[in-house]
Amino acid sequence: MDMKNILILVCLYLLPFLFVQANETSDFTLSKIQVLPIKDTQADRQYELYIKLPEGYSDNKDKIYPVIYFTDAIWQIEILSGATEFLMEDAILVGISWQKDINAALMKEKGQHVSRNRDYSISKSSNPEVQAKYQLGQASNHLTFIRNDVIKTIEKNYRTDPENRTYFGFSAGARFGAYILMAQPDTFKNYILGSPSLWRDIPLLFSLEHEVLKSKEQAINLYISYGELEKKLGPHIEEFVTKLKNKQYEGLSSIKHVVIESSGHSDSFPMLGVRSVKWLSSLSKEEK
Repeated sequence: MDMKNILILVCLYLLPFLFVQANETSDFTLSKIQVLPIKDTQADRQYELYIKLPEGYSDNKDKIYPVIYFTDAIWQIEILSGATEFLMEDAILVGISWQKDINAALMKEKGQHVSRNRDYSISKSSNPEVQAKYQLGQASNHLTFIRNDVIKTIEKNYRTDPENRTYFGFSAGARFGAYILMAQPDTFKNYILGSPSLWRDIPLLFSLEHEVLKSKEQAINLYISYGELEKKLGPHIEEFVTKLKNKQYEGLSSIKHVVIESSGHSDSFPMLGVRSVKWLSSLSKEEK
């Protein structure tokens, strides 16, 4: 028997074993992530919280921890988990999911993230049909859910520092974060906004200006970034930052404004995750 035929027989012999191994694979679940169902009591909607506690949380009974809250939880939990593991190991992570009991037809049309268009948007659509279908512009309702249900649940059940909350959002989630900053700035101490989608919302945002921003009693920190290649979105973010600086809010103690080199919208996100957590970690060290 020649070598070619021998190789064919060997491959045929090994094929069943290769098939068995392929079918024995299983899904990997991130360790230490707790999933907590939660209800938006005002709007009667179901969500989930993805919670990661720091190493040693159960052993340090007298210690309280800063919390990083973030939207689009399933998209962001991995990079924030990795970044905090190495750069800010004492932080509690709390990711807020998209609505779980969303209309089946909408989910089929737009995907499981369809509720973010409603929850993170500030303005209603000028198209009556679009507005009736998607119910845009409900950032105020979603913020009420976060303040009244999410934060209260976390602070009731975990040892958190209520004076050291951070919000992390990207794209539409960052636009929602800009809304929180202007409308209810005392919700968080630190705001991390990556490539906020501020196309037409800047005048509306400043019309919502809360008196807390003018108070010396506040010490809010802002990290805001976008990709160098975001040529259309970039000028809107620059306008927002310039107006914030010109206002000279006494309650806004620092603004870290970053243009991420050689990056567009999507590929600026992983850079944002690492760099902003490093920035947040440095703030924590300065306060100690």
